[in-house]
Amino acid sequence: MEEIQGGQDMQDKKLGSLIDIAIEREEEAYGFYMGLYARIEDESVKDTLKFLAGQEQKHKEFLVNYRSGQLGPDSLRLTDVVDYKIAEYLEEPDIKKDMESKDVYLVAAHRELLSYNFYKALADLHPNGEAKEMLLKMANEEMKHKEKVEYLYGNTAFPQTAGG
Repeated sequence: MEEIQGGQDMQDKKLGSLIDIAIEREEEAYGFYMGLYARIEDESVKDTLKFLAGQEQKHKEFLVNYRSGQLGPDSLRLTDVVDYKIAEYLEEPDIKKDMESKDVYLVAAHRELLSYNFYKALADLHPNGEAKEMLLKMANEEMKHKEKVEYLYGNTAFPQTAGG
């Protein structure tokens, strides 16, 4: 019985340290988006960056509450996401003051792809179970953000014309 309890304690510590890393990543993402927000003049882009920063804060809150046992693994749900794969095919632009809207969205898409890859890689290291499910759901959350900013990129880089 002690051996089983010891193994569970080790798993709990491992999951706790993974969640701590994930919380740090969400804090970094929030700082990244707010830093970018401070460099941009376009109000609609600023609104999007503020939204993304808010989403990262919500992820952090989820992780903190999950770690403390206030939320179960079913608190997040997997949703279908369209992966336009724009970030995979276009190079990330340099961040500079007064970037074009499309470039801000492309930078954000690259950031969300990195976050997705982070959570997905962590999930792949775990056997089926609560930790893996939670990490896959966090990866899905990041992919939803990527979908949003790639959609905005497409509409900004290739606006609809009167001719279709």
